[in-house]
Amino acid sequence: MFLHDEPLIVQEKLIPFLTEYGNKNPENKFRISTTFGDIDVILYNDTPLHRANMIFMIKEAYFNGTFFYRVANGFVIQGGNSDYKETSIKRNNIGSFLIPSEFEAGHKHVRGAFSAAKYAEQNVSKASSPFEFFIVQSENGAHHLDNDHTVYGKVIKGMDVVDEIAKQPVGEGEWPLINIPITVKIID
Repeated sequence: MFLHDEPLIVQEKLIPFLTEYGNKNPENKFRISTTFGDIDVILYNDTPLHRANMIFMIKEAYFNGTFFYRVANGFVIQGGNSDYKETSIKRNNIGSFLIPSEFEAGHKHVRGAFSAAKYAEQNVSKASSPFEFFIVQSENGAHHLDNDHTVYGKVIKGMDVVDEIAKQPVGEGEWPLINIPITVKIID
């Protein structure tokens, strides 16, 4: 847990912070572990702010204890949030900021795309949430999301796990009826 009084990151210093962090932390592969199995992801180097943010969040252990909290079978599974108080505390300690879109890299929402969630309200720049992500499960992709959400990686192993998670029964808001906790770690 964080031991500082001020948020770690503020919007005004975000780009210099992530640029420096990305230069010092070149990792680009990680594993999402779930009760259904593991999902391995490679991050794209041509989306440097999103890659650096993801590596930062993993190293800060932000995702551990969050869930795949939205399951839309035939579309996407979305993770990085929970209804635990600890998740809100972690977010407050990290900071309140949005990552500028990196659409110029040209990555599309094909099956297995790893993409940034975003908050719709008052987000005309289509900036990304630093905390939440989704994986495209649809065989046909989700191309209506191209240039609306930043794709910054792809699943390289574990799409069978994505498909299994997508089959889980859901309640209101597409929240799975059983919690699907995740832990995330860097891999070689």
